[in-house]
Amino acid sequence: MAIHHLYAYLCVRDARAAMDYYTRAFGARELFRLTEPDGRVGHAELDLDGHTLMLSEEYPEMGVRSPEGLGATPVTLHLHVDDADALVAAAVAAGGTLERAPEDHFYGERSGTVRDPFGHRWLIGHAIETVTPEEMQRRYTALFGTPPGPG
Repeated sequence: MAIHHLYAYLCVRDARAAMDYYTRAFGARELFRLTEPDGRVGHAELDLDGHTLMLSEEYPEMGVRSPEGLGATPVTLHLHVDDADALVAAAVAAGGTLERAPEDHFYGERSGTVRDPFGHRWLIGHAIETVTPEEMQRRYTALFGTPPGPG
């Protein structure tokens, strides 16, 4: 088996509103949508600068729930961009909630976190330096003030 792509597939309560938000916040462009006779969006695809984001509305009868339906999300989507500060500001201006303002991190990235109006968490960052895995571990360990353990 060869894996050729990995897509984020989001479930939201209001697909039309979500698609509008992702367009305003991230510059997404709608590729297409499949709408049921009652208006529920069963599938939609957006282009985010050459990357596909898929989404659908909730299907509680099939166990498909949005973060709003669950009351939480265990998933964070990471957007790696040219200017994290600008995109975090755009996402908040479009209606997102700032969870963590952009700041520089030990792993060589400047990033911040926004929760979109549909409950999905977006970590938005850009590179500020190249850090080897070994240096990253050293810095990570230093954050905890303990020497590295075996392994």
